[in-house]
Amino acid sequence: MLKHIKVLLEDNAIYIAVFFTILITIGSLVKSETIALEIVLISDKTYHFIAYFLLMLSWLYVFLKKKSFTQHVKYIIVGCIAFGIIIEILQGITTTYRTSSFLDVVANTFGVVFASIVFHFFEKKIRLF
Repeated sequence: MLKHIKVLLEDNAIYIAVFFTILITIGSLVKSETIALEIVLISDKTYHFIAYFLLMLSWLYVFLKKKSFTQHVKYIIVGCIAFGIIIEILQGITTTYRTSSFLDVVANTFGVVFASIVFHFFEKKIRLF
């Protein structure tokens, strides 16, 4: 059963990462009244942290099996942080119902960095999985 899950994840890792990227883009630029995330009362910054944590993990997993994975990591980190900054800028420029927030960028960055650290500690186990 675990081998089937592993093969499924490996074969679809890029689609999962792209899905998270699109989901974050839509979730960040669509009017918040249309998104029902008020199930549990947690901070907006927590949503940002979790979203970018998952985004980073998904993109790290995409490149895990590449020969030059360690070289790709810094580009993935920079790319995810830049993506978060661009989304915040777009919120301020393209929408009237959202505002840019420096603290959102900080939460996004912490999510990316924390995911990198967690992935590093579990990298050997993930490779064996």
